[in-house]
Amino acid sequence: MKKLKLGIPKGSLQDSTIKWFRKAGYNIAISERSYYPAIDDEEIEIMIARPQEMAYPYVQKGVLDAGLTGEDWIRERNADVVEVAELVYSKQHAQPTRWVLAVKRDSCIQSVKDLQGKIISTELVEVARSYLAENGVQAKVEFSYGATEVKVPYLADAIIELTETGSSIRAHDLVIIDTVMVSATKLIANKESWQDTWKRDKLENLAMLLKGALVAESKVGLKMNVSDESLEALLKILPSMRAPTVSSLQETGWHAVDTVIDEDVVRDLIPELKRTGAQDIIEYPLNKVIP
Repeated sequence: MKKLKLGIPKGSLQDSTIKWFRKAGYNIAISERSYYPAIDDEEIEIMIARPQEMAYPYVQKGVLDAGLTGEDWIRERNADVVEVAELVYSKQHAQPTRWVLAVKRDSCIQSVKDLQGKIISTELVEVARSYLAENGVQAKVEFSYGATEVKVPYLADAIIELTETGSSIRAHDLVIIDTVMVSATKLIANKESWQDTWKRDKLENLAMLLKGALVAESKVGLKMNVSDESLEALLKILPSMRAPTVSSLQETGWHAVDTVIDEDVVRDLIPELKRTGAQDIIEYPLNKVIP
């Protein structure tokens, strides 16, 4: 039997990746002592790998057929891989993360131009050097082994650090003065594996289901009943991905309406639907939405 060797990122992305796989229909069971989790798909073998090493060496060298890692680490390692799909999620949120340039709140450094001759601490060394070169700045970039925020001002004048909400930056009395790059999770493939029809189909199916799970996270389904007299007015205010589904009920003069909408409008919309004549309103969660 053919197998797809797939890498799951260790560390901050691990739990969220497993969550999205579960919503996509794949259950992954991880043992604390094993780098080879079980998955309920006999055609897939999983290995846990550091996201910093996923694109290179694991996927580029063919140790893995495919893997998930951030765009930041693809760029940092200058990896020669196929980007199959962008999956916009991070450790805490279904949104990209940012690498930001930050300095002490009372620093005289106000922009990247003020870094001339200074020291920058970061884990993303090559991307940082490219960023400085693009801005015509010569500065020393030092690799950070962690706890990057505390290195200013003792070991560095500024840092380039990953953030989702900026809370850790603020907690260390730092301020963000620029965004160096925005990074989303990518499903990537080895170039030779991508040329294998079976593996390519398997990866494309996986990407479709994962993207469907991500789309569904921000949406809900709504069902309701409405009379003939109220139907037209209700449809005028009811959003949907394309158009609501309307079907006649067995009771004459009544219709069932079903739609998928953005979750953030539901709390304001339901009272308005009720006032317009909707009855028996049901809100339900979604696992996947495949456009």
